[in-house]
Amino acid sequence: MCKLCTARATRMAPSEGGSGGASAKPGTARQHQPMPEGIGTKGRKTLIKGGHVLSMDEVVGNFAKGDVLIEGTKILQVAPEIDAGDAAIIDATGHVVMPGFIDTHHHQFETALRAFLADAVLMNDGRPGNEYNYYEMILQKFSMLYRPDDVYISELFGGLSQIDAGVTTVMDVSQIHHSPEHSDAAIKALHDTGRRAVFGYFEGHGDKTQYPADAMRIRKEHFASDDGLITMIMGGEIYLPGHEESWRIGRELGLPIALHVVGTFGMQPVFDALGAAGQFGPDNIFIHMTGMSDEGWKYAADAGAHVSLSVPIEMQMRHGTPPTQKVLDMGMVASLSTDVECTMTADMFTQMRSLITLQRMFCNEKALVGEEYPQLLSAMDAIRFATVNGAKGLRLDHKTGSLRPGKDADIILLDANALNVAPLNHVAGAVVTLMERSNVSTVICAGQVRKWCGQLLDHDIEALRGKLESSRDHLFEAAGIEQDLFR
Repeated sequence: MCKLCTARATRMAPSEGGSGGASAKPGTARQHQPMPEGIGTKGRKTLIKGGHVLSMDEVVGNFAKGDVLIEGTKILQVAPEIDAGDAAIIDATGHVVMPGFIDTHHHQFETALRAFLADAVLMNDGRPGNEYNYYEMILQKFSMLYRPDDVYISELFGGLSQIDAGVTTVMDVSQIHHSPEHSDAAIKALHDTGRRAVFGYFEGHGDKTQYPADAMRIRKEHFASDDGLITMIMGGEIYLPGHEESWRIGRELGLPIALHVVGTFGMQPVFDALGAAGQFGPDNIFIHMTGMSDEGWKYAADAGAHVSLSVPIEMQMRHGTPPTQKVLDMGMVASLSTDVECTMTADMFTQMRSLITLQRMFCNEKALVGEEYPQLLSAMDAIRFATVNGAKGLRLDHKTGSLRPGKDADIILLDANALNVAPLNHVAGAVVTLMERSNVSTVICAGQVRKWCGQLLDHDIEALRGKLESSRDHLFEAAGIEQDLFR
């Protein structure tokens, strides 16, 4: 199927039952075998065999060598060895088999603007180097210029890129709902991407915007059931006027309510007032949570709210110090999110490494001066933030986040025989401290193979790239900003 797979066939050679899948001698290549037919279809069993199984499930446990049996969209069994009869076989030898990563906050509509604000801070502070800042450039300029087609291609391309990096679930925070057509384009892109997603219905601008009232139509037309691969969350930004109505509609529709909580925007008093009024609940997802008061934190923790951390972005763009230790001290469940690709890459390996290195830096500083210090985060802790915690925050832990029988088959295979990982000595450690997107070999979303042996399936990436570049050119021209690759 691909040159890469042929070259490294000793590391991943799927076979159809016993038809030509015999192991080659160590260090020799073997002919690449086709992907087993029918994976993900009703009644078709597939056995992922002989991998290092990291289930992220306390009931199931982990296996140095184990099997995962799926049928259709569901996981049937996870065990050291499974006799699955005539099931199709995926040879996972030399691979970590684990649940797909979950990104609880990603502005996918910004894909066309990747790295444009690599050096930017969140808001203009008057310094000459900061006239290109996120608030003015993205929220006040570029986002206003998106056509529905621009929304679609950025959403699709960004989603496919995340599949390539092993992210099987995302909450897409799309702040471009300038018309119902913009909203429908975002939803269509999420469907066409082919992975699990939560559509975040946030604000829009202009004469045609129908936010927040259009949430009722969107819920009825697109998300009448909560059992689909794509579900919905209501955006309720408290730095915008009228957030009370957004929260009311969201709760009336039975939707979780997500919002950015950033001290830079001066929202601490409003946040504290909402908490004091008893407005917080377990249906809230608070993104960033930087610069909040101790009282605000207590209100959020007591309500059972979820926190989504974007650690490298928070450090890079001056949101404030990522409140990793505060989350841990408060006993809250927190997840990881990639935020904006106009500034930073949207893979979860970057997020996990940022999480543990920052938390351990603060702890180690205390240790070095003889102070008491909190427990150091481990690699396994970081993976928990990037999988099961994210599932809990998005109310999807009954479907995904761990490899447990009965859950959907959202599974990734990570190449542990690769040059940057071998020899494998510690599974969680290898995933967090050594791996990156090139190690993502195979990605399965709800039983459907979306990436196979290093190659994305079902999309013409070259053609999509051309459309994305055309969209970017339109946005820069409409914004009146010169495309300068070396500014």
